[in-house]
Amino acid sequence: MSQHQPVALITGAAQRIGATISRSLHQAGYRVLIHYRSSGEPARLLAAELNQLRPDSATVLQADLDDMNQLPTLTDQALSTFGQLDLLVNNASSFYPTPVQQSTQQQWDQLVNSNLRAAYFLSAGLADSLRQQQGAIINLVDIHAQRGLKGYPIYSIAKAGLQMMTMSLAKELAPQIRVNGVSPGAILWPEADAALSETEKATLLEKVPLGRTGTAEDIARTVLFLAQSPYISGQIISVDGGRSLFS
Repeated sequence: MSQHQPVALITGAAQRIGATISRSLHQAGYRVLIHYRSSGEPARLLAAELNQLRPDSATVLQADLDDMNQLPTLTDQALSTFGQLDLLVNNASSFYPTPVQQSTQQQWDQLVNSNLRAAYFLSAGLADSLRQQQGAIINLVDIHAQRGLKGYPIYSIAKAGLQMMTMSLAKELAPQIRVNGVSPGAILWPEADAALSETEKATLLEKVPLGRTGTAEDIARTVLFLAQSPYISGQIISVDGGRSLFS
């Protein structure tokens, strides 16, 4: 059972890229723990969809990753649901602009907590089970971890920290646990406060050699590839249509 139905926890998994990663891993034979913060209904619908395909193979877990007091409960629930954990995908993220002179400590805390701190302490809290399963951690980084995105300094700083965390934990947790990252480029257009105009979208795509946005499936395929690659650790793969070739 352990070999043929490994267990994956995907944070921020109710919608968008997280939901696509969940479906991809489930199709590959994983039992999935679908974490959400406030998107309860989409999370439950996704779990129902996956359980219809394979009974008792998906469940939902709720936690606000900004709140350190909730992380131990999430960790305990993740381990007790199926009795093991083979893969942690740190996908949850907050993203919105923070111009330097208008930025606040609250914004700093939220962006750093959701993009970096929670991923670190979840990795630490789940390390024993991952070690027992010879498991893996995959972090969703960002191409702007290397070249900061103008207008988004706190987000860029947090993702840069996640990139270094990926490489550091690959050393700290070896040889039993592999740690890798995926850096998306232009995949799904941002929403709400971070939404782009059509002109901004066109300008961005001019810098992408492949001339188009990627898809959530492109990210999910890369996550699955890393999950199934037992001799890759400490690597961060850019999935960006070639965007990171240029400054």
